[in-house]
Amino acid sequence: MSVLVYTESEEGKFKKIALEAVSYAKGIADAMGTSVTAVAINGGNASELATYGAAKILEVSNDSLTNFNAEAYADVVAQAAKKEDAKVVILTASANSKFMAPLVAVNLEAGYVPNVTGLPVSTSPFKVKHSVFTNKAFSFTEITTDIKLVGLAKNAYGLKEASAAGASENFAPNLDAHDFDMKIVSVDKATDKVTIADAEIVVSGGRGLKGPENWGMIEELAGILGAATACSKPVSDMGWRPHSEHVGQTGKPVAATLYIAIGISGAIQHLAGINSSKVKVVINNDPEAPFFKAADYGIVGDAFEVIPQLNEKLKEFKAQNA
Repeated sequence: MSVLVYTESEEGKFKKIALEAVSYAKGIADAMGTSVTAVAINGGNASELATYGAAKILEVSNDSLTNFNAEAYADVVAQAAKKEDAKVVILTASANSKFMAPLVAVNLEAGYVPNVTGLPVSTSPFKVKHSVFTNKAFSFTEITTDIKLVGLAKNAYGLKEASAAGASENFAPNLDAHDFDMKIVSVDKATDKVTIADAEIVVSGGRGLKGPENWGMIEELAGILGAATACSKPVSDMGWRPHSEHVGQTGKPVAATLYIAIGISGAIQHLAGINSSKVKVVINNDPEAPFFKAADYGIVGDAFEVIPQLNEKLKEFKAQNA
């Protein structure tokens, strides 16, 4: 019996959330006196998973699984869990994992809790803490099914090195033709240097920037900080920025270490999607903007004056500490 963790990858490289999930699985495995088995679908270097605690890696190499397919991927994870007699299965909070989680839960007859924010409060009974009401509160939930399915919130646990054996094993699941009833027509990928999903820092702009021609200073700030760029819904709706950058309840959720909102008033739908970020900074010329009530730090000022000065100061700071 082991703790099974699904490790997401892209273009042959494991994502940061996958490594965090392995670290988290190792924490649970230690508490339960067992080990971690990772399942990797067309993944990267297996030794990387071993660095964070995977004692065993089930490697699935299948050209039909090159692009994410929720039904097929869920079938792979469920078969891996049955093969390893795993009583705890770990997924992440990515859009893909949330898509496939209910399918895995049905297949395994497992209780599923998403948005889990830390190690179980107890393993017998198995009780976890997770965020609810768009991250406005926490709930403690006991999973009573034989198999427990846990969705780890992004940046909730962090990366913790814990070297393990990392023994690799080829795994060829029996995939049903119905797994591929849904066809992938095309895949459009964002070309940002840093993606919103993987970013520790996100710099986001709103209508206060007045037009797409003013995004240069936002991109410059993001470049200095090694951050991803994002925007509010109205900005993407008006075509100022691509929809792939839209964050909020109806866009991409953000759980960054640092979220900087520039010229964003702070509508409830936007705040609901970024509430999981650890530190929130707002820059707005309206002192009554709702975002100030949710922010950890705020600057009341004109973004066209504040951001250029901030960029210069950050450049100076980086040069002095190079």
